Amino acid sequence: MTAPIELRVSKDRRMLSVAFAGRDPIALDAEYLRVTSPSAEVQGHSPEQRVTVPGKRDVTILKMEPVGNYAVRITFDDMHDTGIFTWSYLRQLGEEKTQRWAAYLAELETKGLTRDR
Repeated sequence: MTAPIELRVSKDRRMLSVAFAGRDPIALDAEYLRVTSPSAEVQGHSPEQRVTVPGKRDVTILKMEPVGNYAVRITFDDMHDTGIFTWSYLRQLGEEKTQRWAAYLAELETKGLTRDR
């Protein structure tokens, strides 16, 4: 997977735009990135261990750091910083955004959780 040609955080720190050569930029909300973090804390070490993360509606991106030539580490304002977002995972998040977001909202509802707490 080739690296994006641009990663841009919005002024309000709530949106990451990822541009790959020859494709339209992908807009990824900070909340969406936080709740789909590839970290073991969120994903677990197996599908059964995956955690539904509530209360991240207002999360923002504090900083991003490159990880080699293949990924970026995103630090959120809730101090979560263990997710390493590979270029292919960022693209996948963009391509599957509608389905993943709907599944997340359904999980919150099923578990009696909300985006606010």
